[in-house]
Amino acid sequence: MAIVHVAIGSNRCHGRFGRPAGVLRAAMAALPGVVAASPILATAPLGPGTRRYANAVAALAWPGSLPALLALLQGMERDFGRRRGRRWGDRALDLDIIAAGSVVLRGRDLRVPHPELARRRFVLDPLVAVAPGWRHPVSRLTARQLRARLLRPKGRPRA
Repeated sequence: MAIVHVAIGSNRCHGRFGRPAGVLRAAMAALPGVVAASPILATAPLGPGTRRYANAVAALAWPGSLPALLALLQGMERDFGRRRGRRWGDRALDLDIIAAGSVVLRGRDLRVPHPELARRRFVLDPLVAVAPGWRHPVSRLTARQLRARLLRPKGRPRA
């Protein structure tokens, strides 16, 4: 059974679950095999959106394939009212497989680790809360090291 890390985000209120943080709590309760979950963080939007996001990461003990998990997550997004459309548009629920141990998968519909993982603080902060020692299978850096690199001021050499 593999540990799979799933990023969870929302920036739209939901008729049943309320504000984005409530949507995340409901999504985490509905995810299968949750063994750890980060705190929910409020973050600025990426792209053209103006609404703040609620973001978190959950670690799942997943016995199946990653494509099967992707199908389950996309079904959950639909159940929560997500409609595919504009990239970076407002959404009630966004679920992304960001890591699965040392697995590297480069499929048409699924890429693991997530290709933007190392550039997104709203993913790295909650990932570090759940799995600071997880090691990126390509860069070999831990989640904590990836976040430190992202936070380092640009143009300043390391000591």
